[in-house]
Amino acid sequence: MRKIIIAVLFAVTGVSVILAQEIKTEGAAMKLTSPVFENNNYIPAKYTCEGDDINPALAIEGIPQGAKSLALIMDDPDAPMGTWVHWVVFDIPVISEIEENSIPGKQGKNNFGRLDYGGPCPPSGTHRYFFKIYALDKELGLNEGISKGALEKAMQGHILAEAQIIGLYQR
Repeated sequence: MRKIIIAVLFAVTGVSVILAQEIKTEGAAMKLTSPVFENNNYIPAKYTCEGDDINPALAIEGIPQGAKSLALIMDDPDAPMGTWVHWVVFDIPVISEIEENSIPGKQGKNNFGRLDYGGPCPPSGTHRYFFKIYALDKELGLNEGISKGALEKAMQGHILAEAQIIGLYQR
């Protein structure tokens, strides 16, 4: 939230009166979208374990000024053993698009035990896949292979804005 101070000076018969008003404005909210699926709709099979198992393209709008890097977490809270981490990426340059089948920054370890994107592959039923993007006020400078939890801890106090898109998938 930005604060704008508006000061108005009235000069009436040699007497100056200053009126000040504080206006609170909301900056444009950061937004995450994909050209291949809409929020709360199905992710095409190409981006899953039943397809090419590559990441979908993502578009990022409204990145706040002052952002020095981005971080991305993709996870599935509907997994039978608890939230399943599919992708952890950090120290992403401030960009407006993450391209399909790309490595946009340093990668952390997912629950498949790999340092890359692991697409949706639910054992049963329809699962929700949360793609969460964070605009940070610094590069984190962490080593590749960190966990989602370690990334979340390192981001504390450095998040300027965040956005998410949810994709669905059922095998």
